[in-house]
Amino acid sequence: MKKALLSMFAIAAVSLTACQKNHNDTVTPPAVTYPDMAEAADPALLFTTAAGVKVYNGGFGSSVAADPNDPAVFYMLTDRGPNVAGTTVPGSIILGKSDFTPAIGKFRLKDGKLYLEQTINLKNAAGAHLNGLPNPIDQGNTGEIPYDLDGKLLPTSADGIDSEGMVLAADGSFWISDEYGPHIVHFDATGKTIERINPFGTGTGGRKIPLVFKNRRANRGMEGLTITPDGKTLVGLMQSPMYNPSKTAIGNSVVLRILTFDIATGATKQYAYLMENPTLTGCSEITAVNATTFLTIERDGLYGGAPTNPATFKKIFKIDISNATDISDAANSVKGKLYGGKTVEELVDAAGLQGAGIVPVTKTLALDLLKDLPTVYPHDKAEGITLLKGNILVISNDDDFGVVDNGASGFAQKMLPATNTIDHNRLYFVKLKL
Repeated sequence: MKKALLSMFAIAAVSLTACQKNHNDTVTPPAVTYPDMAEAADPALLFTTAAGVKVYNGGFGSSVAADPNDPAVFYMLTDRGPNVAGTTVPGSIILGKSDFTPAIGKFRLKDGKLYLEQTINLKNAAGAHLNGLPNPIDQGNTGEIPYDLDGKLLPTSADGIDSEGMVLAADGSFWISDEYGPHIVHFDATGKTIERINPFGTGTGGRKIPLVFKNRRANRGMEGLTITPDGKTLVGLMQSPMYNPSKTAIGNSVVLRILTFDIATGATKQYAYLMENPTLTGCSEITAVNATTFLTIERDGLYGGAPTNPATFKKIFKIDISNATDISDAANSVKGKLYGGKTVEELVDAAGLQGAGIVPVTKTLALDLLKDLPTVYPHDKAEGITLLKGNILVISNDDDFGVVDNGASGFAQKMLPATNTIDHNRLYFVKLKL
């Protein structure tokens, strides 16, 4: 069975003619053969802690997008920067680099490695760099209290973004979603904000997403974002069930929301997505196969191949929204549309949805990262996916800048238990049979 699976998902090469000119006199990119895995080459250091822990200028695995004009180029996204939980103040967070600017990295695949060619810093509409500081109250605030490594209290910031999902549009601009607001932000090719959209009305351009998304669980916001192949509709996926109306009320709910956003009109629709079980860290990404079919990641938070307490769940699912019920609320109330007085999240599971007459998106397993790769998948965080021609799936990992929480308001080196090496950004290439 294992051999059959590996055969099904065998790595494929892209067939392109090297450096030829076609009849339109345009240059065809050189042929690319994708390896099973490619790691970022020699990531630079951001800084070294007083304890000697190296914090790398990595973190580029929160999302991945392929360059449509060059099969060797991939754009990868950082989140808000290196951080750990505080221990002295309840709800505090320690930001290792308080002036860190979330960014998009342009990487080139060469000789089985990923080389960082360009860093596109994210900026506001005035051209000033964005940051990873938590948002102010009523603008996407998570309740976190930010401090720097010296224990200095940091301010909140309306420009703060915890970037997680990314789309490369046909015009070279980027759409990015985050875990704060949630916000959906449109950036031009240089990283400058064109429009910022959220449920609060505090963005630019005046457009909003539905109020119910204000109830997102802190740091479990719009983790995934994709665009339909026609370039007309953004599709966002929440990482976890929203606390709608509260954490206590939803219990062990596995009901997530998918949001579609018509770029031209701002019209939205919502669908229910059932996570496999409530213990998971949640859904990390979504990418389009066609206008109604998508791939998603669901995962736990453990390391693959660890000698003790190893990961048991890191799976790619194929979903279809074509027959799912639109659960949008015409009144745009803060709880969303109610069913028998309950929010969608309070319906908890498949039986609850069925009883309310709601059809969720369909799901089938497409890939098990812990079983179907030719080598052990050693990471904890599979966070980005994109689909290339020929159904080649590209999977990125979040390396957390090479550090983890040491349990005492400081950093420890992030070591992969299966290999005893520091976690760095990688791309995995897998041929899917869809």
